[in-house]
Amino acid sequence: MRFLWFNLDCRDSAPGVCIAFLTLGIFWACLISIYDLAIVHDTYTIFSMATEREQNLEKFKREDHAAFVIGYTGETGKELLKELDLTKAFKRVVLIGRRETNITDKLGEGFEERVVDFDNLDDYRDAFDGCDVGFNALGTTRAKSGPQGFVKVDHDYVLKAAEIAKASGCNHFIHTSSQGSDKNSSLLYTRTKGQVEESLKVIHFNRLSIFRPGILICDREESRPSESFFRTVLKPIFYFFPAAISTPTEVVARAMVNNAISPPSDNKTELFENKAIHMMAGNIKPKPGEMVKPAKKQQTAENQEL
Repeated sequence: MRFLWFNLDCRDSAPGVCIAFLTLGIFWACLISIYDLAIVHDTYTIFSMATEREQNLEKFKREDHAAFVIGYTGETGKELLKELDLTKAFKRVVLIGRRETNITDKLGEGFEERVVDFDNLDDYRDAFDGCDVGFNALGTTRAKSGPQGFVKVDHDYVLKAAEIAKASGCNHFIHTSSQGSDKNSSLLYTRTKGQVEESLKVIHFNRLSIFRPGILICDREESRPSESFFRTVLKPIFYFFPAAISTPTEVVARAMVNNAISPPSDNKTELFENKAIHMMAGNIKPKPGEMVKPAKKQQTAENQEL
C-alpha cells in the first residue's frame, strides 16, 4: 500500500522515506534562505535605534512620557516589563489586565496595575488616560482558547483597546504581531494577525509600530507540546540562523523599547520583520555597505519661502 511517496511495505519504504526527508529539507532550506537573506529596509535608522539607545533614552526621559501595557502576563510581556523597569523610560506605566497579579511589587516606582473586563472595556476608559504610548503584547492560541476565543483575544480585544487608547490621547501604539501575517491567508492565525494590522492602520495613530517576530524562544510556564516539539527539532536552525525564523522574547522586548524611545520616522506606520527586530535590539549588525545614512530631504522653494 502506498501513501503519497511512502511505500508502507517496510521492505521497500527506505527510498520513499529518503525522498520525503529530502523534500522537507529542501523546503526548509528555501524558507530559511528567504528570511535569512531578506533585505532590511532603512537599515541605518533601524540599527541606530540600538546604537543610539542611551542618547535617545536620556532625551526621552526629559519629555516625561507615560505608557500602558496590555498582555503583560505573557512571555513577551514579562520581558517587556523587565526592559521598562531597567530603562525607567516612562514616568508612569499602567499595566492593564483581566486579573490582579501584584507584579508591581517586584517592579520599581511608577508602575501601577489596573484590572479591567476586556468584554466591557468602555467601562474602564480611565485606565488609558494620560498614556501617550501603548504597548500591546496580548495574545492567546487556538489550542488554548478555541477558534472563537483566539479571535476574541487577538483581534477584538486588541482593536477595542487601540480605539480607546487613541481617543484617550495615545500617540504611539506598538503592536506585537507575527511573522507571516496576511489578511488574505487561509490559516486562521496568520489571517487574524494580518486583519488586526490592517485595522490598526485605519485608527490613524500619529505613529504605529508593528512588530512581526518569528517563533518566540522562551521558557514558558504553561505547557505547549507542539511548540516545544518544533523548538526542539528546529534548534540547529535557530543556532546557525538566529535571525531567520526565531526571536527570543527578550530581543522583541528590547526592540520595542528601543523603538518607543527613538525619534519618529517619516512614516506613520512602521513595519518591522523578524530580521529588523534583531537589528533594532542590537542582536545582529548590518552587513558591510548596508549602513547608508539616508539623505536629508531638501526643502522646496515654496517651503523655504514659507
